[in-house]
Amino acid sequence: MKRYALVTGGSRGIGRAICVRLAQEGYQVIINYASNEAEAKKTLEMMDGNGELLPFDVSDAEQTQAALSDWQQRHPDDYIEVVVNNAGIRRDNVMALMPQDDWHRVVDITLSGFFNVTQPLLPAMQLHRFGRIVNMASVSGLKGLPGQTNYSAAKGGIIAATKALAQEVARRGITVNAVAPGFIKTDMTEALDEAALKKMIPANRFGTPEEVADLVAFLVSPNAGYITGNVVSINGGMYT
Repeated sequence: MKRYALVTGGSRGIGRAICVRLAQEGYQVIINYASNEAEAKKTLEMMDGNGELLPFDVSDAEQTQAALSDWQQRHPDDYIEVVVNNAGIRRDNVMALMPQDDWHRVVDITLSGFFNVTQPLLPAMQLHRFGRIVNMASVSGLKGLPGQTNYSAAKGGIIAATKALAQEVARRGITVNAVAPGFIKTDMTEALDEAALKKMIPANRFGTPEEVADLVAFLVSPNAGYITGNVVSINGGMYT
């Protein structure tokens, strides 16, 4: 029986690395993306075609439900046993100058997207008494960072939701964990001053998407069955 994993925001960066890593673990990986089909196809190529594309905007509940229902109709004997809620955006600004749309888009994609994707997949996981849910949080959600009130709120909400949902579904063999990266070398961080910022990091470097993907691969494995409701930081020792 094929094992299926859905990774939202899987076309680039951390999401791409997770897709590739889970494919190496034998999963048929469903690569979600909102609009960048070309990059999503590159991810699929890196997986040697061991998966499929599933475009939808996670912030749109109806679109998400339609896409997931269509997938299930095409795979009547299968279910998505792993979901990695990785989709998210940043629109940084001090709150006094933050447009309402920047608040809503960040929260809608990261936090509402988690609900829109995960809620329809839970019944099948509960029926099969096995599931793995990994939510991408951030050091911003743990600490709160100035200029990121919207992002910190969204990621902090993901952390709280992770802890609550884990308690709801643990008896059904479903684990729910969050991963909280620090500074990771992706297109989302390429505009940052790496030389200055790495002085804050005891490891003295940015992390790589592959390091995050390795952590996710462990959390979705059978060996992590007793780990749930946790937030695992991967930040090079940056706890201040």
